[in-house]
Amino acid sequence: MKKQLLLGVALGALAVATSAMAADLPVKAPVYKAPVVAPYNWTGWYAGANIGYSWGRARGDFDEPTFAALGFPNPFSVSLRPDGLIGGAQLGYNWQNDNKWVFGLEADFQGSGEKDSAARDPFTFTLPQVEGTTFTINQTFDAKIKWFGTLRARAGVLLTPTVLLYGTGGLAYGNIDLSSTVSLTIAVPGLSATTSSSFGESKTRLGWTLGAGIEGAIPNTRDWTWKAEYLYIDFGSISGAGTDPTIGAYSWSTKVTDNIARIGVNYRFSH
Repeated sequence: MKKQLLLGVALGALAVATSAMAADLPVKAPVYKAPVVAPYNWTGWYAGANIGYSWGRARGDFDEPTFAALGFPNPFSVSLRPDGLIGGAQLGYNWQNDNKWVFGLEADFQGSGEKDSAARDPFTFTLPQVEGTTFTINQTFDAKIKWFGTLRARAGVLLTPTVLLYGTGGLAYGNIDLSSTVSLTIAVPGLSATTSSSFGESKTRLGWTLGAGIEGAIPNTRDWTWKAEYLYIDFGSISGAGTDPTIGAYSWSTKVTDNIARIGVNYRFSH
């Protein structure tokens, strides 16, 4: 009986000692695993806004045969350079191919403050039939690009997973306003009178565009990107002809091109 009691006491003491030793052993900390971050992917819809500056050229050729008979230099050319601020919005879709290439389509629409004016040097002449009377011709020209837009394909290479260098090209369209005003002043000693008339066109033209740009993720975001872009636009030519009481018969043709530099931001709806 004593042996059993002593054995029980010994086993109990051993259990207590074992528990105490286990409590003193260091506890291994759990291993921390960082959350898996999905790689940046450009595929999906996006929309954004932009602002920039645009400078163009409107080169016109004019023919006014009636004035030519009076010695007015004719035909003649005029070159206007409309420029101004632009701003608008864009919408597009990207497809990322592997980890290197991105292809897409983009449409944009821009309001434009581009305009320019020019004037020919006044031309004064006399007629032998009207002694003591002088005639002075003045002519001004105006060119405006009121708004324009493009529909373009984009194709680019990823410099890094979040920076895209691309080329772009496609259709362009815009509203072009071209006009000219001619005035004829008849003067005799102590008296003068002026008559004037205008001609021109305001048309929406379809043309083409080519350009390039760079776009990248805004740091610490996955939905926002920044962009910088240049486009060259050719709107083609606008022409007209007619007869006017002041200048008689006339005809004209003007070719309009434009250069665009802009920056902007895009919001990506899916990624």
